[in-house]
Amino acid sequence: MPGFGPIKRRDLIAYLRRLGFVGPYAGGKHQFMQRGQLSLVIPNPHGTDIGPSLLARILRQGGIDRKDWERL
Repeated sequence: MPGFGPIKRRDLIAYLRRLGFVGPYAGGKHQFMQRGQLSLVIPNPHGTDIGPSLLARILRQGGIDRKDWERL
């Protein structure tokens, strides 16, 4: 079960795939993942973990509830 804190980009992508997203695909400045008509922008790898505030924004844009995220 992923915690709601710093997470590695690789783990974020793996968990999003478990939630039905496909990708990541090359975009303009950032890669993105898709589920149906919904596109979700993925942060670029910078060698640091994705913090809780950015993770919360990503999940909100993806329509993913925090409880659903923590149940993975």
